[in-house]
Amino acid sequence: MSEQPPYLRIADELRQRIAEHVWEPGDRLPSRAQIGQECGVGENVVRRAQELLISQGVLEGRAGSGTYVAEPRKRVRVVRSSAREQPSGSPFRQDMKALRRQADWESRTDAKVPAPGEIATRLGIAEGDLCVRTTYEFLADGKPVQLSTSWEPYAVTGGTLVVLPEGGPHAGDGVVNRMAAIGVAISHAVEQPEPRHATAEEASLLGIQKAALVTHIRRTYYSDEGRPVETADIVVPAAHCEIVYEIPISR
Repeated sequence: MSEQPPYLRIADELRQRIAEHVWEPGDRLPSRAQIGQECGVGENVVRRAQELLISQGVLEGRAGSGTYVAEPRKRVRVVRSSAREQPSGSPFRQDMKALRRQADWESRTDAKVPAPGEIATRLGIAEGDLCVRTTYEFLADGKPVQLSTSWEPYAVTGGTLVVLPEGGPHAGDGVVNRMAAIGVAISHAVEQPEPRHATAEEASLLGIQKAALVTHIRRTYYSDEGRPVETADIVVPAAHCEIVYEIPISR
């Protein structure tokens, strides 16, 4: 049997100290040099151990300040189901309401953005065709829990009251309800989830360690005519969120 890598042993040691209340939530850890000296390892080993625990939500790094014991953070339950999109508004708001969490989001919309190759393929349009792109940062009790970048063909919504997803009378209503307002019925959505490591930008926005595990969901909504009318890249941090799929059963 192979011996446990040193950084995993140090991670277990740090985790045990937290469990035994040697360090409490909010406490700053000793320097890497001090921990390394106490445990008989180098600073790089301590760094890897701390990065692992940061990615798991046990520790948090503060730029220019050090590494701290993270405050307990309850995982957010993110439900993925077409049944969640109701006339009352945002599915995310419904999820957070069920968890008694305060839901909010920040967004930025850019109109008439040329579609990159992959997005054009997903939307069934030509590369360079104009789209409305909206980036979102979703918050639960003021803390970021999800990122999303949405693309809608300008040919579908241009000149209508729903051209801006977060503007006008249907702002924040969600794709299904907004499209219904202009006579486009959504029949289904396809989602492709896969695990990967966070980019530096994603890690910064989500408050997680660079290269921490996230779930990347590629979602596309289709009209009842089979036309893709919106596609999005959704990023959810694995340590802070659990993703649940509800599957309606026809009787």
